[in-house]
Amino acid sequence: MKEITEQEALSKAAAYCSSAEHCTAEVVAKLDAWGIPAEGQARILARLVQEHYIDEARYARFYINDKFRFNKWGRNKIIQGLRAKKIPASVYAVELEGIDEEDYLDILRSLLEAKRRDVKARNSYERDCKLIRFALGRGYEMEAIRRCLSVSDEFMD
Repeated sequence: MKEITEQEALSKAAAYCSSAEHCTAEVVAKLDAWGIPAEGQARILARLVQEHYIDEARYARFYINDKFRFNKWGRNKIIQGLRAKKIPASVYAVELEGIDEEDYLDILRSLLEAKRRDVKARNSYERDCKLIRFALGRGYEMEAIRRCLSVSDEFMD
């Protein structure tokens, strides 16, 4: 494979960041794949941050919005994903708190109602256990799950 210079890596990284929102960890992985040494990576990252190609807060805002709206993830799974991307909690805490509680519960309710139709269980206890496991896997908190299950049980009776 051809050796890539630091300047070429900078322009490739800028193009990579321009195509979609990326965090520092993703750019570092690309630079590693291109064989850029650590000192060169630091200079490239500093330049990308300085020129606003990389902005962790902006990335966290878009990540939270996309995973909540489109993937219907709960707060816990979103936090887990951001930690995997090495985003500091101080960066995403405010954005995570910005999720509207009514929207959050509405999405959870719709997920549970859709899943309830597919779940096969012998009794309501077994059905609720399966629904709780499903919602926990999606990253929702137990308190929110219980609140939605108790409301949906009232409507089902």
